[in-house]
Amino acid sequence: MAQVGGQPIFILDKDALRQTGQDAQINNISACKAIADAIRTTLGPRGMDKMMVDSIGDVVVTNDGVTILEEMEVEHPAAKMMVNIAKTQDEEVGDGTTTVVIIAGELLKKAEGLLEQKIHPTVIASGYRLAKEKTLQILEEISTKVTFNDDQTLVNVAITAMTGKNAETSKTHLAQIAVKAVKQVSEQTENGYEFDMDNIKLEKKQGESTENTELIDGVVIDKEKVHPGMPNLIKDAKVALLNVPIEIKDTETDTQIQITDPSRLQEFLDQEEKTLKELTGKIVSSGANVVLCQKGIDELAQHYLSKHNVLAVRRVKKSDMERLSRATGGSILTSLSEPINPTDLGYAGVVEQKKVSGDNMIFVKGCKNAKAVTILVRGSTEHVVDEVKRAMEDAIGGVVSSLRIGKIVGGGGAVEIELSRRLRSFADSIGGREQLAINAFADALEIIPRTLAENAGLDPIDLLVDLRAKHGSGMLWAGVNVFTGKAEDLYAQGVVEPLQIKVQAIQSSAEASELILRIDDIIAASGSRGAGGMPPNMGPGGMPPEY
Repeated sequence: MAQVGGQPIFILDKDALRQTGQDAQINNISACKAIADAIRTTLGPRGMDKMMVDSIGDVVVTNDGVTILEEMEVEHPAAKMMVNIAKTQDEEVGDGTTTVVIIAGELLKKAEGLLEQKIHPTVIASGYRLAKEKTLQILEEISTKVTFNDDQTLVNVAITAMTGKNAETSKTHLAQIAVKAVKQVSEQTENGYEFDMDNIKLEKKQGESTENTELIDGVVIDKEKVHPGMPNLIKDAKVALLNVPIEIKDTETDTQIQITDPSRLQEFLDQEEKTLKELTGKIVSSGANVVLCQKGIDELAQHYLSKHNVLAVRRVKKSDMERLSRATGGSILTSLSEPINPTDLGYAGVVEQKKVSGDNMIFVKGCKNAKAVTILVRGSTEHVVDEVKRAMEDAIGGVVSSLRIGKIVGGGGAVEIELSRRLRSFADSIGGREQLAINAFADALEIIPRTLAENAGLDPIDLLVDLRAKHGSGMLWAGVNVFTGKAEDLYAQGVVEPLQIKVQAIQSSAEASELILRIDDIIAASGSRGAGGMPPNMGPGGMPPEY
């Protein structure tokens, strides 16, 4: 509201809510801190799980950061930014979602202290920017190389990614599967290797133990054959991949056929049967003994295919069709107007229908040089198998990230302590108030080893003092061993993480913090859920009563 000559002028709707200045900044920071605190206890090998119950009663038990945040249905606009950086971390790297949120929350917490000292938000943002650039430079300097053939190192990366999840009891077995899968689907190019994680299908089925999780050099489809008379097993399979229905097509326009003579009706039905016979004849004459169709298959066509001992599956998902093409080497056919060229068929050593946990599934395996594979994830219950699947996704993401950049760093908070130590030295060379922000950035990074210690029931102060001393004496990869409760060289023990996880986490958390710090005005339109999506029952100073 403004005033001209004593007359008020209303600019915003009377029901609009507005917060300005430090109230807005503190409100945003508090919401982000609440989000970070909510998932802090899940970090590390001794991290706890969260049980999320949605509006219809479905239960999710996990300690995966991005899964927790998605299930929380966050409403606060600043808190949504924290959810977004976790999603970005998951999409870009596949792991480190909890880390990025915790660091972002701590950066804002340290910034809050600087704001109370009357340091301007733009100065803090500038200092954070300098610290971020220096941090990325240090990360590049201290990281070590990893190559495509360093199998044990890659297995260690996968194990580190899975540690702390329900899959930990079978982590070595699962890590080896993750490494094999990634190497199987890799494509060598002039610039190294390319990886498409979509070519690794994770198919989950409850029942049996996690140790029974297996890698299949092909594709598993959660479907069954269309006709009981078809064989359950085909060896040396020649696979026809069809994106065209094996049935009579409906016409593009509305038509009406009038038949006055019963004999003409029979002719009409005979013509349909003849057409279907021709379609199935083209498939059989091509030599195909397995048909995987993205569309429908008419019952009469099913009968003809069954007579020729062809195993057929219909309504296969588009994503599975693309994986089948990469696995078998076959082309996806979009028309049956011409005879099928045998060179368009794919090959699989075995195509088999098997019953898994009471459901029929089609296994297409034994493919030559398959560039798409399936990991059949097993677990004793639905919640266990869901968490094992998330652990496998993290492991695969970690291995791909390691190979994509070709560099790794030590885990267990070792890299954060080293970054913090070097940043403090860098801050001494920077004049002005930015120095305070750089030191705050350095302090914020120590939240990772501190949280690892707290979650393991250890004394974080003693451990941090010990870690700083060891890094000061030149032990680069000294980190928190949560099992012994001591500061040890974890890199030598195989606790390693991809460089890309740390780079992405530092970039995302620093940039999100800068963005939030620069907000000094929140204007929420009328009809929104409180101020900008904030809960309407706001406490004193605009503080939300809960997240």
